[in-house]
Amino acid sequence: MKKLLLAAILCGITLPSMAQNELNLEDAVIGRWTKYRTENLSNLQWQPETDNYSYIDSDTLLRITALDGTSNSITKSQLGLAELKRFPYINWTSKSDFQFGLKNTVYSYSTKTGKTETVLSHDATAANMDKSPTQKSMAYTVGNSLYIATDKKSKVKVAESDEEGIVYGQAVHRYEFGISKGTYWSPDGSKLAFYRKDESMVKQYPIVHTNNRIAEVEMIYYPMAGETSHEVTLGIYNLKKKKTVYIKTGEPKEQYLTNIAWGPKGKYIYIAVLNRDQNHMKLNQYDVKTGKFVKTLFEEKQKTYVQPLHPMIFIPGSDNEFLWRSEKDGFNHFYRYNTDGKLLNQVSKGNWVVKDFIGFHNGDDFVVFTAYQNNALNEEIFVSPVTNNQSSKATKEAGVHHGQMNKNGYIIDSYSNMESPRKIKIITADYKEVKTLLDAKDPFAVKDMAITELETIKADNGSELNLRIIKPNNFDPTKKYPALLYVYNGPGVQLIQNTYFASASLWMHYLANQGYIVFTVDGRGSENRGMGFEQVTFRNLGNVEMLDQLKAVDYMKASGYIIEDRIAVHGWSYGGFMTTSLMLKYPKAFTCGVGGGPVIDWKFYETMYTERYMDTPQSNPKGFESTSLLGKADQLEGKLMLIHGAIDDVVVWQHSLEFVRECVSKGVQIDYFAYPEHPHNVRGRDRIHLMRKVIDYIQINNL
Repeated sequence: MKKLLLAAILCGITLPSMAQNELNLEDAVIGRWTKYRTENLSNLQWQPETDNYSYIDSDTLLRITALDGTSNSITKSQLGLAELKRFPYINWTSKSDFQFGLKNTVYSYSTKTGKTETVLSHDATAANMDKSPTQKSMAYTVGNSLYIATDKKSKVKVAESDEEGIVYGQAVHRYEFGISKGTYWSPDGSKLAFYRKDESMVKQYPIVHTNNRIAEVEMIYYPMAGETSHEVTLGIYNLKKKKTVYIKTGEPKEQYLTNIAWGPKGKYIYIAVLNRDQNHMKLNQYDVKTGKFVKTLFEEKQKTYVQPLHPMIFIPGSDNEFLWRSEKDGFNHFYRYNTDGKLLNQVSKGNWVVKDFIGFHNGDDFVVFTAYQNNALNEEIFVSPVTNNQSSKATKEAGVHHGQMNKNGYIIDSYSNMESPRKIKIITADYKEVKTLLDAKDPFAVKDMAITELETIKADNGSELNLRIIKPNNFDPTKKYPALLYVYNGPGVQLIQNTYFASASLWMHYLANQGYIVFTVDGRGSENRGMGFEQVTFRNLGNVEMLDQLKAVDYMKASGYIIEDRIAVHGWSYGGFMTTSLMLKYPKAFTCGVGGGPVIDWKFYETMYTERYMDTPQSNPKGFESTSLLGKADQLEGKLMLIHGAIDDVVVWQHSLEFVRECVSKGVQIDYFAYPEHPHNVRGRDRIHLMRKVIDYIQINNL
């Protein structure tokens, strides 16, 4: 702060004073999860086969009937475990029983008998825990090996890794393609499908840890774009026979096995097999007993890329009809197929994107889901017949909604919007509101928060872009302010929605109240707007996105309330790539920039993500050359700081170090900061230090 004051005095600038009721930086960085946490109903869920919902209030579990409000409670002491320090998070396994975990044991409590019983135990170091549908078994990993706990003391070794680079039961393909886990139970819990990943052919990459006197090297498998990638197979373990059959997914070995789904009877398993180019997907059926290929139900191809992100969902009561998510009409929608691969009908349709499946209503007649509306600003709950695409909106208030539905079509609808930090209501799939469970108070009501506004601008092709503007709480339209463009604009991410504060981080409010305008635009290439909007960046990441960011800059300059030659830019990860790109390729637009964890050259980034959007360096040399920031250091005119976590295993440290190397060789001065023992993001209390550094740099150099 002293440096900032000195710079301000030398330049004759008066800084705004920090008001007593404005957020300080610490509160702006970590206060949202501590002292300013929004009210919520903890562990809120439906009790199966009933119209009761439950949630935890202090040391008590409350069960309330949705229609008449009658309630009863279970206290922590009733669970009969002295080790419990608070009421544990639970999940209902039937209308009368729930389970919870304590240390390395899973317990079950019966509301009928009032007794707690041990269900199963697992290794204390267990990870990737996955309960069976019967809730009586649990798959888990220890290291790279896979086990199943089957009762209070027993465990079964499914697959043990004693080879370098062999991993069982964990997520594969670096969590791309909607993959979030590595085990998949059959409907009756008698079999377990699991991934086997062989990384032994992948080049290892060094991560250096410096927290000991003698630094230590951790070698990780990191397949860079165009290099040899890992190979994946899918095993099926039969708990009764204690045998494993591997699915014969065939050649080539460098393919992606995604969207694993069991058939309702457990005889077949379905895999969306995607080629390495990621432009050709086959939905394949395999026999579980033999592992043999049965048939391809259908294929999807694109000139750009195909993104299978969601497994098939079988319609209740049917073993041959299912819903499938596809972008084949340009937007992500549900389609109804049968297991012969015949398309029966499209279930949802329109220039909008389906987000989350919630459930089926009225047996198998209707599907309930969330979808993006209003240029993806809102996420609302919809109901559609499975036999046609006449979707109807179940929610009445705009905002971002999330739903849980019970068997009778009652939906717990939790949402927020620009006016409300959180509301929780019970509504019906028939578009009626039943009751309000929570209307959260504004935790920032006692603070003078900055002003948040949403506007729409147009890209050069006419696409509408969402723009968020954050102004000081004492904003004066007759004055001019310095500005910061906060940027990401990469695939799979959307920064602006109709939530409280429009999804902005609180440090932006802090900076705005220091006398800044902070603005952000979701340009083309960002998520939830359909293929035409998202895939226009294919093979040339960054170029179209920069044009849209500059449209926002021009719009802000035309507003009349920002100082046109005092605009800074900041972003992290893809946003770090965008920040550095903008500073180098449009050096007149910004006075300074701070790029965190930046991609500098896509040939250094990992296979799955890079090749989807850029192809390989071998097949797209011009694209990789034009988007690389190496060779462009001498175009820098403003002040640039790069920040990197020293053990970053996502955007490896090599990216920014190679850029520093070039700056040194060309005599270009930049500022640089590394965070020891931090990975891709700086978290915890150290993040306060990070944001202080970012904000100080912007304020000192944007003068």
